[in-house]
Amino acid sequence: MTAARQIDPAEDAHAEELAFLAAFDDGRKPPGWRLTPRAVVTFIAGSGGDALALPKPVAGLPTRLAISPKFVGERALVERAVVTLAGERGLLLVGEPGTAKSMLSELLAAAVCGSSQLVVQGTAGTTEDQLRYGWNYAMLLAEGPSPRALVPSPVFTAMRTGGVVRVEEVTRCLPEVQDALVSILSDRRIAVPELSGTDGATVHAAPGFTVIATANLRDRGVSEMSAALKRRFNFEAVGPIGDLAAETALVRRQARAALDRVQAPFAVDDVVLEVLVTAFRDLRNGVSEEGWAVERPSTVMSTAEAVSVATSLGLADAYFPGDRDPLSLLPGHLLGVVRKDDPADAARLLGYWDGAVRRRAESGARTWRRLWELRDVLDA
Repeated sequence: MTAARQIDPAEDAHAEELAFLAAFDDGRKPPGWRLTPRAVVTFIAGSGGDALALPKPVAGLPTRLAISPKFVGERALVERAVVTLAGERGLLLVGEPGTAKSMLSELLAAAVCGSSQLVVQGTAGTTEDQLRYGWNYAMLLAEGPSPRALVPSPVFTAMRTGGVVRVEEVTRCLPEVQDALVSILSDRRIAVPELSGTDGATVHAAPGFTVIATANLRDRGVSEMSAALKRRFNFEAVGPIGDLAAETALVRRQARAALDRVQAPFAVDDVVLEVLVTAFRDLRNGVSEEGWAVERPSTVMSTAEAVSVATSLGLADAYFPGDRDPLSLLPGHLLGVVRKDDPADAARLLGYWDGAVRRRAESGARTWRRLWELRDVLDA
């Protein structure tokens, strides 16, 4: 009996699309890849609303299928990332927190090798063993060094199987741990000195092996990457979503999916969502849609945070129907977001209310007038 999951990995959540694309495009594939590079880009960026048609029927698959877009961003960025992986070069996705770097790395891994679950989570406590290998010490004491006693890391497993390994928050790893990646990306092998003289003394990377790492720009000073490690990656910057409508649609889709998981209806009005996303964009960019100056808070007003607020508004409406309208809850949730890094940012949010919100209210915008009336929430 399969246990229920809160979130399925990309390869399971989109299994039909992946199988369809494998049958749809039988063109040239890099060694070890499940899909062609063109199909990988289509899987991530979508088919533009058009239904693709299989060249011949395949049992268990529809003959036509529109591929949904999963990453909202430049298609050219996705194409560059795919080309990097096709050349078996390391890919480093950098950007502010909440810009979907991890989601993009998961989608790439799922499409390229069929699994996104070979992951090393970078922290100050990440050890070199988590990038190379460790030992089952009970078996090691009983039998001595042997392949059975060796505990492979996700990197070790990816090298052996020709898969994609993901290293999240690589700049949070200590420099000496990061250095383990230098030889892996250069030599494409891991030596196991304890097994010297046996077939397992060296593990060579199988075709298709590569590394996708992510790093937050806010963590740049935590453990700066060495020049040697930087040279072994192609850098791609993942920025905020540029279009208001596209970001609003993404927030709506992700919030609705979150409520679907708890079997609750999502009934937040589109006008409220647009106001929410507009406020996030104004505070993130330091300028309003109209060009008015806005003092930016020190916290990152990311799309991921906007999804979290929209989800909270939806849950409040689902579980406490009729108590208060979602718009009246918005100022309190925004205050909670901006206070995360610096409590003094509450004053910046109040300044936004006294500036852009007030000016929109005076222009006659009904929703913004209601928000202006809720200013006292921010003084509480």
